[in-house]
Amino acid sequence: MSNVKVTLAGVELKNPVMTASGTFGSGAEYSEFVDLNRLGAVVTKGVANVPWPGNPTPRIAEVTGGMLNAIGLQNPGIDTFCKRDIPFLKQYDTKIIVNVCGKTVEDYCEVVERLGDEPVDLLELNVSCPNVKEGCIAFGQNPYALEDITKEVKKYAKQPLIIKLSPNVTDITEMARAAESGGADIVSLINTLTGMKIDINRRTFAIANKTGGMSGPAVKPIAVRMVYQVANAISLPIIGMGGIATAEDALEFLMAGATAVSVGTANFFNPYTTVEVAEGIEKFLDDRGIADIHEIIGCVK
Repeated sequence: MSNVKVTLAGVELKNPVMTASGTFGSGAEYSEFVDLNRLGAVVTKGVANVPWPGNPTPRIAEVTGGMLNAIGLQNPGIDTFCKRDIPFLKQYDTKIIVNVCGKTVEDYCEVVERLGDEPVDLLELNVSCPNVKEGCIAFGQNPYALEDITKEVKKYAKQPLIIKLSPNVTDITEMARAAESGGADIVSLINTLTGMKIDINRRTFAIANKTGGMSGPAVKPIAVRMVYQVANAISLPIIGMGGIATAEDALEFLMAGATAVSVGTANFFNPYTTVEVAEGIEKFLDDRGIADIHEIIGCVK
């Protein structure tokens, strides 16, 4: 059997496959389909310092090769999350990564500080949230804001910090460098691309929010390109995501330079995807006599 263990900022995962935030709840919804013990990590839905109601409905629309969503980061808030979701995940032999969102730097710091004493392994900052103090431009679309929030949150973080990069920028490497200089331990990419769908029969937007985050197989080539660029621009480990539905998809990300991968939209059309991807990676390595997954991570230059 090939070695498929990977390490992210000192945290060892039994394999490189995890869930993408917002597509797996906090694990409970999928636990009847998926043995969570088989996953390298479970990444929770975004959690804020107070409950968020999310956006008005409709907030999901199917598109060719994927979907649009404008859920608006609906979540029960950190108090409920700590009481309900962390104890549930602790029943399983998998790493816990908590996705954190906020409207101000202070919001993020408050959640991260609360999580300092909780038994979670890594923190992932969703910097695609609109920064209310800066005219609602996402933190992740301005390198100075990104570096600033990373530095601030790092002061409160007891666990290693993942910065989730937005692809809705001109130069992804500029954002990755900003995260690195702010003190990030890991980067994850890509978050969703901004898209729109019109309902021609109703002559209006298919999603109440007008725009939504585009995800699914159609975004994969863009995501692979961005992971490759970032892998060659910074020295931090990368979690790659964007349209992964098969082991072959995941292997592209690993060869482009990602140390681990996240499965998101595919969970909606095949709830078994994560385990299938993990098993497929193992089979690929075994079939080719590759003893260690690190032989293929970043092998394409």
